Formats: sequence, structure tokens, C-alpha cells
Amino acid sequence: MSNMSQGQTDFDAVTREDQELRQPPRYRVLLHNDDYTTMDFVVTILETVFKHDTDTAHRIMMNIHKEGVGVAGVYTRDVAETKTAMVHNLARKHEYPLKCSLEKE
Repeated sequence: MSNMSQGQTDFDAVTREDQELRQPPRYRVLLHNDDYTTMDFVVTILETVFKHDTDTAHRIMMNIHKEGVGVAGVYTRDVAETKTAMVHNLARKHEYPLKCSLEKE
């Protein structure tokens, strides 16, 4: 006698057991330094879009300023793309050329 529920086949049980749960790929959201976007605006973006506290946002902003690029956060693709679009929309609204990009982790 089988322990499978009605309508379930041996194939279904094996397939479910063989399936491996994998984490979705993650993407780094990068902010790029430029000569026009203010440091205060970058901190505001890091606090509002990426939900960093003020100290962390300031540290990331300084890294972007010194290194030319910095990681604002790491997310699944859909979330990363949404946050990138939010950054570009806010930058455009405030007339800054702030560039934001994605990089697969």
C-alpha cells in the first residue's frame, strides 16, 4: 500500500524530492560618482530608496565619491531594477545626472 495521496504518482513524488530549492540570482545596485550630483542628494537616495540609516548612507556615499562607484544594496533582479528606476526618476526630477546600474553578484 502506498503513502501517496489520491492522484499523486510515483513520478510526482520523485520529481518533488529531486527538485533543489535555489535562491534567485542577486544583483548589486551600483551608484556612480559624477561631478554634479551633490553628496547630500546621494545620502538622501541611500536613505529613502535603499533604507540605509544616516551613518551607513554617509559611509556608502563617501565610498562612491572616493572610488567612483559604490554598492547601494544587493537584491533580486526585479527589486534591483525597480530601485534603479526609482533612483533615475528622482535624479531626473531633481536635475542630477546620477547614474545607477546593476551587476550580477
